[in-house]
Amino acid sequence: MSDFTRRSFIKTASLASAAVAAAGLGLYSTGARAADFKLKFANNLPISHPMNVRARAMAKAIQEETNGALVVQVFPSSQLGSDTDTLAQVRSGAVDLFSLSPVILGTMVPSVQISAVGFAFKDYQQVWSAMDGALGEHVRAEIAKTGTLFAFDHMWDNGFRVTTTSTRPVANPDDLRGMKLRVPPSPIIMSIFRALDAAPTSINFAEVYSALQTRIVEGQENPMTLVSTAKLYEVQKYCSLTNHVWDGFWMLGNTASIGRLPADMQAILRKHIDAAVMGQRQDLAKLEGSTRDTLKGQGLELVEAPADPFRDKLRSANYYAQWHDKFGDQAWGILEQYAGKLA
Repeated sequence: MSDFTRRSFIKTASLASAAVAAAGLGLYSTGARAADFKLKFANNLPISHPMNVRARAMAKAIQEETNGALVVQVFPSSQLGSDTDTLAQVRSGAVDLFSLSPVILGTMVPSVQISAVGFAFKDYQQVWSAMDGALGEHVRAEIAKTGTLFAFDHMWDNGFRVTTTSTRPVANPDDLRGMKLRVPPSPIIMSIFRALDAAPTSINFAEVYSALQTRIVEGQENPMTLVSTAKLYEVQKYCSLTNHVWDGFWMLGNTASIGRLPADMQAILRKHIDAAVMGQRQDLAKLEGSTRDTLKGQGLELVEAPADPFRDKLRSANYYAQWHDKFGDQAWGILEQYAGKLA
């Protein structure tokens, strides 16, 4: 198919979604020309989150560098559907780009959960060495095996997950015994808290505030920035800095959609996505520092929770041994190159 015919086809196919496209927050009009290619980028974070601030700047830079030939539309706050719905859309090509946490993507590609092994990473030096290195390369290869999806080279940051509660702080594993705790629909997160003798239950995040308010659950776990933006401090008393899992977002692309772009446009897309991701990491690091003060100012009591007792508890519960078996020797060996001996 000639370039002219292909572009005409793509333009025609895009007309049906023109109304939606016009509302895309990533659209920037230079007035230079009509776009030859439009890509939809979906995520579940608020428009004010550093990811979306950087994504909108990324979209503008891409449109300007391609003289309007390539437009990236940014759809924040789950505008195109829940994580599960949007994952199905990016697999089908209805959505072109999607940022998703390994703890959710793991329901489709179990091996990607390896970055969410409990208490594996002690700090960001370990995280970025692993995820920008051999562990990230391994996971990207696993994602590519789907045939419909691929992951870009670098991950957005979401922060280390902490534990908030209303009844008692969580300074050591014994404090979790029998605690009703909300967790996402993630096998590996669920297994961490079961091994720590808590009573985890999966609840849609849209219902978490009311579940905490009515004491259906005593607590929940999420990155500290989300605790702040979702105002969970209004219905929680303690924020325990368990840092039990580092969380990020893989930037996923539909293989066929991105493959349709000319090689020079693919290179421009990758360049600006990489720049946006690296900038977002710095932005989030600054935001997390101020978030501690924000949460304290809202009356939330911050509690230190040293990791070693939690790791010991997970070892005695055979948590690490079980996930070692599930991931296999090769992947587990790569993880331990960065995290140290876990099991």
